[in-house]
Amino acid sequence: MDNNFSKAAQKWKIDAASSSQREYSFKSASGEDVDLLYYPENGNNNYSEKLNFPGQYPYTRGIHPNLYRGKLWTMRQFAGFGTPAETNQRFKYLLSQGQTGLSVAFDMPTLMGYDADHPIATGEVGVCGVAISSLKDMEILFDGIDLSQISVSMTINGPAVIIFAFYIAVAQKQGADISKLNGTLQNDILKEFIAQKEWIYPPADSMRIITDMIQYCTTEMPKYNSISVSGYHIREAGSTAIQELAFTLADGFCYVEHALESGLNIDDFAPRLSFFFNSHLDFFEEIAKFRAARRIWATVMKEKYHAKSERSLKLRFHTQTAGFSLTAQQPENNISRTAFQALAAVLGGTQSLHTNSMDETLALPSQKAAEIALRTQQLIAFESGAANVVDPLGGSWYIESLTDKMEIETLKYFDKIEELGGVIPAIEMGYFQREIAEAAADYQRRVDSKRRIVVGVNDFIKDEEEIEIPILKMRKDIEDEQIKSLAILRNSRKNNNVDEKLTAITCASRNSENLIPLIVEAAQSYATLGEIVDSMKVVFGEWQEVAVI
Repeated sequence: MDNNFSKAAQKWKIDAASSSQREYSFKSASGEDVDLLYYPENGNNNYSEKLNFPGQYPYTRGIHPNLYRGKLWTMRQFAGFGTPAETNQRFKYLLSQGQTGLSVAFDMPTLMGYDADHPIATGEVGVCGVAISSLKDMEILFDGIDLSQISVSMTINGPAVIIFAFYIAVAQKQGADISKLNGTLQNDILKEFIAQKEWIYPPADSMRIITDMIQYCTTEMPKYNSISVSGYHIREAGSTAIQELAFTLADGFCYVEHALESGLNIDDFAPRLSFFFNSHLDFFEEIAKFRAARRIWATVMKEKYHAKSERSLKLRFHTQTAGFSLTAQQPENNISRTAFQALAAVLGGTQSLHTNSMDETLALPSQKAAEIALRTQQLIAFESGAANVVDPLGGSWYIESLTDKMEIETLKYFDKIEELGGVIPAIEMGYFQREIAEAAADYQRRVDSKRRIVVGVNDFIKDEEEIEIPILKMRKDIEDEQIKSLAILRNSRKNNNVDEKLTAITCASRNSENLIPLIVEAAQSYATLGEIVDSMKVVFGEWQEVAVI
């Protein structure tokens, strides 16, 4: 037996034995004992270098020695619609049904940095998520929810730091110690330029704001994930699995480099960088993607950026099942699609998971559909046996081959991006956008020619299908209600104080002062989202994308 392998095996046994374990019977449905981990009797150098044991570099087999036997993934259903009060009710319902974390979906005006009463917001307030224009809205959103006791993820990018400031202000009003808050802000502006297109400021200025955020969280909120580098939307835009992996990790390393340039020590901030991946329908490819992601991140962080702390090397990620894969035709089929995708995420070692609802191509999820999506996760956790074993597919010739291929092809993309001068220059010349557009077009050609079957869409079709599932319908007066609430707020606050706080943000935008404390102060004065956004627009302007041909 290889000596390194023997030592690693012994270390893993010690680490696993000393790790906490859930009170649960980890047996098969037949009552048979199931080992925590399966591995070869005799390992070689390749095993130690490429796979190793769970909780050991390069973390291909997972970042924890006992994974879900210690703690299940966080069941974090994405939710938000209408008014803050309505979303608050949905949050409380999901928590009562066993959800273990919150994930906030915002409406389009909020995502783009506009208040509900801005003319451009007309017709969109509360439609695709919850409308949040001020600290007052955020207070209602989390009313009766103790932010010191629950992890909150917020999916927003362009105006992310402002929403973050509202969150801090609410937590402080609740009496929480912000240094102990646990949660995640997506805050990944690079993927907006690459895929989702919900930006405000130009790339360089956006990176300055995010670097300020990383600096602030490193010193003031060490348990909070200041950024969730998102491959999800890159995949939803039409990328391949390899492109999703390569472009997401490249973005992550770009944030690392900017933080290092600001003077931060890598082991002070890197442990709080997290990732967000898509889980698509090619079951084995997705599992391999997650395993390769851990290995690539660990290797580059150690060898290129010289991270010393194990926590800096461990890639942690949230997963959402593929919205792109859902169909309006035969929507009940989406329950099965989501289940396969969720299982792939679990077998790939995700730390938290959102399962899409069957009705999301038709409307925002109904309460019933959201419940089924949550139950899908609970079925995997407690009935499938997938949570009983760490990396149960590790050692499969197919899985290991796919994992290696993912790594090799990703490194090729890294070389190309470096040739172009890095992530931001590649964005500015439209490289990522063209690559994704070509991949999306190729996928659609395969669907159109039936070289790829989509059940219920291009085969196994039901003529004159009637949708029989309940659909969530939005109230028509939501927009008027939010506009009225904003008017009351503007008339009741101390507007001179608001103006002072906004002026301070504008001045700081012109120099190197960290913007985050000033934005928090503006939030506390009840300055609105749009007002704070505009106070920085004075200096930064707005981004205009170059045409991609």
